[in-house]
Amino acid sequence: MKNFLYKTYKFSNSWPGTIIIVLFVIFFVAQAFRIPSGSMKDSLLIGDHLFAKKFVYGVPTPHIPFLEVSVTPWTDDLHLIDGDEPKRGDIVIFRYPHNVKLHYVKRCVALPGDEVFVKDKDLYLHPREGDEFINKNYPKENIVTIDGKLWVKNPYMKQHPGIHHDDAIEGDTPVLLSNDGRMERINSVEKLNMIVSNMYKLSDDIKLLNHNPIFQTEIYKVPAKSYFMMGDNRDHSNDSRFWGPVPYANLEGTPWFIYFSMDDNYEIRWDRMGKTPTDLEQPEYLNRAIAERVKEDKKDNGLY
Repeated sequence: MKNFLYKTYKFSNSWPGTIIIVLFVIFFVAQAFRIPSGSMKDSLLIGDHLFAKKFVYGVPTPHIPFLEVSVTPWTDDLHLIDGDEPKRGDIVIFRYPHNVKLHYVKRCVALPGDEVFVKDKDLYLHPREGDEFINKNYPKENIVTIDGKLWVKNPYMKQHPGIHHDDAIEGDTPVLLSNDGRMERINSVEKLNMIVSNMYKLSDDIKLLNHNPIFQTEIYKVPAKSYFMMGDNRDHSNDSRFWGPVPYANLEGTPWFIYFSMDDNYEIRWDRMGKTPTDLEQPEYLNRAIAERVKEDKKDNGLY
């Protein structure tokens, strides 16, 4: 036994052993991610570097970091082993359904079988468990009756105070949606007319959409093995309101803790290091995040 342990120790200290251990951790245990955009403000900020737990929702198919090349080229499956499903309100890291090489971070707001819609920016949820479940699990002040069915209005905003709206965003502003998931608001009539008049010159991967999903949507029932995702920065989030639900196979994990954070001015946010998403919902951290957003985002018109 001692001889086996000694050989294992020697192998782990060799270059091949180190590489194998590192790849095993990245593939199956934890992977580093950087938050590149503002869709999860005020919960997660641009420049937050975090470790993600990759084993929470089963075992995703390993991909070589940065290259995003699958180590199992003989199959297109994104999951080796299925596990638990997300809970309502979980922050989830997943592969963008229309381009699996891209990772997105959003909050799961509806499970398979749940119904959701947006009215005047407010999110309404009818859980798959039905009216009795709603009465037992949600505050009465959040429950409304629509066409004889109970709905929960803004079910996550009290529990997750980083969720917020932008009062500066009004009207049905058109947006451009490209194949890589990027969105751009069209904020002037001149720009819109220019784009419409030159639509034939645009790539087939670029579409002109109406901005309406930010404000109003039809009632949507989430399909089996799929999840409805939305960003906490509700009026600046490119999410399931625009491109639909996320299949279970695309789920990669959930944020674990932040190991480094730096703002756009290259100032290190020391207070965020080592904190979990739950920690960052506490007032002492959330108030700082809100103050940073208010200071920096006065003219923010992006969708991320």
